[in-house]
Amino acid sequence: MYSYKLAKERTLPVQRRGKDRLLELMTLEEVAEYLRVTKKTVYRLLERRRIPATKVGHQYRFDKTMIDDWLKQNTTGRQANILVVDDEETIGALFKETLEELGHTVTITNDSLRGFELAKERSYNLVFLDLKMPGFDGAEFFKQIREIKPDLPVTIITGYPDSDLMMKALSIGPFGVIKKPFTSQEIITVINTYLNAK
Repeated sequence: MYSYKLAKERTLPVQRRGKDRLLELMTLEEVAEYLRVTKKTVYRLLERRRIPATKVGHQYRFDKTMIDDWLKQNTTGRQANILVVDDEETIGALFKETLEELGHTVTITNDSLRGFELAKERSYNLVFLDLKMPGFDGAEFFKQIREIKPDLPVTIITGYPDSDLMMKALSIGPFGVIKKPFTSQEIITVINTYLNAK
């Protein structure tokens, strides 16, 4: 989970906004973690001039407030078809409630084999995948889906970011991460980041 405290400790007093507020600038690494994407995705957004950034010397910096505003402004009317594979029913319910309210189409399954079949057969814009599931674990699911749909964006859901399964998934290729426990706002941030990166 992104550490707001970390970003605050690295705040650069570049200029004042309003009377008292200093800009709270994040590094490229911090904004990638905040948006739950890879640094490569942030670079792509920068190349396309799709993300607000400030250059300080030779480095890009990102104001958290501007990033939040940018996410809100750029997602109006844009929907995604999303698959959520998680064996915890409360997680699936949180995704469904959060995302359908925003107009997204959400398919939920608590069975990893069924989720894999759905991912193969249907067209999804994004998959949220629990890492630790009975039977067919998230790392194996990720490996097999990468073989047949290498461009399908996957965000791994985990309460075990330092586990062997996570190391196995990391060896397969890039993916987003959302760490348990998480909030509906964190789900929205991931979706909005994906929509803005397209």
